[in-house]
Amino acid sequence: MQVLARNLVRRVSRTQVKVISRNAYSTQRVRDIGQPTPASHPHLMAEGEVTPGIRIEEYIGRRKKLVELLPGNSLAIISSAPVKMMTDVVPYTFRQEADYLYLTGCQQPGGVAVLSDERGLCMFMPESTPKDIAWEGEVAGVDAASEVFKADQAYPIIKLPEILSEMIRHSSKVFHNVQTASQRYTNLDEFQKSASLGKVKTLSSLTHELRLIKSPAELKLMRDSASIACQGLLKTMLHSKGFPDEGILSAQVEYECRVRGAQRMAFNPVVGGGSNASVIHYSRNDQRIKDGDLVLMDMGCELHGYVSDLTRTWPPCGKFSSLQEELYDLILQTNKECIKQCKPGTTIRQLNAYSTELLCDGLMKMGILKSRRLYHQLNPTSIGHYLGMDVHDSSAVGYDRPLQPGFVITIEPGVYIPSSFDCPERFQGIGIRIEDDVLITDTGYEVLTGSMPKEIKHIETLLNNHCHDNSARSFASFSSQG
Repeated sequence: MQVLARNLVRRVSRTQVKVISRNAYSTQRVRDIGQPTPASHPHLMAEGEVTPGIRIEEYIGRRKKLVELLPGNSLAIISSAPVKMMTDVVPYTFRQEADYLYLTGCQQPGGVAVLSDERGLCMFMPESTPKDIAWEGEVAGVDAASEVFKADQAYPIIKLPEILSEMIRHSSKVFHNVQTASQRYTNLDEFQKSASLGKVKTLSSLTHELRLIKSPAELKLMRDSASIACQGLLKTMLHSKGFPDEGILSAQVEYECRVRGAQRMAFNPVVGGGSNASVIHYSRNDQRIKDGDLVLMDMGCELHGYVSDLTRTWPPCGKFSSLQEELYDLILQTNKECIKQCKPGTTIRQLNAYSTELLCDGLMKMGILKSRRLYHQLNPTSIGHYLGMDVHDSSAVGYDRPLQPGFVITIEPGVYIPSSFDCPERFQGIGIRIEDDVLITDTGYEVLTGSMPKEIKHIETLLNNHCHDNSARSFASFSSQG
C-alpha cells in the first residue's frame, strides 16, 4: 500500500510539473510587427483588435464610409507621419498622422495607404534590412498589411511609383492631405499632372467629417483618457502645495498620466504661475510660483490615439484671495452655464457668443473692462473646439456645424489680463481658465472630466486637508537646494 501511495504521489507530482511547465513556458515565438498585437500584448488587447479598444471591423467600416464619400472613380492617398529629427541621429518621439491611423490602424512610419472603390485599401509598406532591424527593431511590412490591417492589396514601398502612377492616371480626382503629403507620391509625374489640371483635392474635408461622430469604442477610449487626465491633474494639484514650481508640476502631471497608462501627453502642459497664466499658450514652465499666486494648468493625455484636454486654476497655498475668488467665480459660472447649453443642434459659435456675453457683463461689473470692444484683448480664444484623435480635432469642420450625439467638444472660458492692460492694478497679470471635455448625447451632454474638482470650496478643502503631510518639509529642502 505504501509503495502504491509513493508511486501515485510521484505520478501526481510529475503531472503537476508538466501542467506548470506548460502554462509557464512556450516554445512558440510571438511575431513582432513593430506595434502591440493581441498575441504580443494580451494584457492590453483583446483578440480581433488592431489597436487597443478598436476592432478590425471598425477600421474596415471607416474605409467603406470614406469610399462612399469619394466621388466616382476617385482616389484617396493617405501618408503616414514622417519621422522628425531632433539632431542628425536623434529622432523625436513618433506620433502617427491621425487620418492614417484612423483608416489603417498602423502606428508606424514609412507607409502610404491608397483607398478607392475599385481596389479597396492598398498599402505600400516599408521594407527593413537586417541592419534596420538590429538598430530599430521589427516594423510592419507587406505581410502585416494583409494579415493584421486587412489591406486588400499590399506592396513594398519600392513599388509605389509604378503602381500608384497607374492608379492616378486612371482616376478622375485625387484626394490627399496637403499638410502631411509625402514626396514619395507628390513628386510623381502623374500626381503633378493631375494637380496642374485641378484634379487634386483636400482629403481632410472628408475624413474630418467621419471623425466628428465617435463610435462607442472611441468614446470608451476618450472616457478613459479623460479619467487618466483627471487623476493626474488631481494628484498634481495636491503636490503643488509642497512643490510650487512650474517645472516640477509639469513633470509631475506627465508622470501621473504615464503611470496610469497614457502613451504621451496630448501637448506640452501649460503651467503658468502668477502673471504667466495670462499667456494663453505659455510653455516655458521654468518659474517658481509665489505664495498667494494662482497657477493655471492646461494639460491632457493621449490614450491609444485619443486625447483629453483639461484646465484648472488654483492657489497652491491653499486659499483663494477675495479678489481671485471673485474673478474665478465668474469663469466658473460661465463654464457651468455654457455646459448646460451643450445639446444637439447648438453650435460652438453660439456657445462662444453666449460665453462672450456672460464674461463681458461680469468683467464690466468688476471694472476690469471699460468697453466691450476691448474684450478680445482679454480673451481672444473660442469657448471650445472639437476633440478626438487630435487636440483640435476635425479642424476642417467649422464652428457653425450643429452639434450631434457623438461629438466631443471642450468648454473652456477664461480671462487673461496682461500686466499692461488698462484696468485696476489689482487685476493686472491674472489668468484663469476652467476647461472640461463634453460629450454631446441624445438628451444633452456628459462631462467626461466631471470628476476633477472646480468648485472653490472643494479645491481649498483638498489642498488643506489631503496634501502629503511632509509637503512643507519637502519644499523647504527643495528650496534650500534652488
